[in-house]
Amino acid sequence: MIEETRKDALERMKKSVTALEHDLAKVRTGRAHPSLLDHITVSYYGSEVPLNQVANVNVEDGRTLAVTPWEKNMVQPVEKAIMKSDLGLNPSSAGSVIRVPLPALTEERRRDLIRVVRHEAEQARVAIRNIRRDANSDLKDMAKEKLISEDDQHRGSDEIQKLTDEYTGKIDKLLEKKEEDLMSV
Repeated sequence: MIEETRKDALERMKKSVTALEHDLAKVRTGRAHPSLLDHITVSYYGSEVPLNQVANVNVEDGRTLAVTPWEKNMVQPVEKAIMKSDLGLNPSSAGSVIRVPLPALTEERRRDLIRVVRHEAEQARVAIRNIRRDANSDLKDMAKEKLISEDDQHRGSDEIQKLTDEYTGKIDKLLEKKEEDLMSV
């Protein structure tokens, strides 16, 4: 029973860290990266589909992405979707290729992005702590119902705390790496 609680907490903590990695990938640094456009959806024959399902996204140089739609008639909708996105990018099409130049980040914008990144990391830490709280609550309930002994409950709580520390450390490392990326010119 304790092992099931531990495994459940472990899985949920892994998912929290994965979600943070995904969120941090959306925050753009000064460099071009195909994953910047991952969350953009395009209207494709009446349904919204991710950009990477209707076009190929490549890095042309350090500050430019090249988006090549697979169908010629998708150039306009893809360009429009990139413009409407929350990234503040201005794509320009040349035939069937859409070039997306990434403007250099100002110092002020970098600081704003760091604030956003820190907030995302704090949200992930809160999620980890909530998972710890739920797991400890489950252990307490098991002890109350005499399914496990108090010693087992304390041992289980210690294991859950070790997991919490481990995953909080992973979040801190991700945050540190992203802040470093944002501050490098």
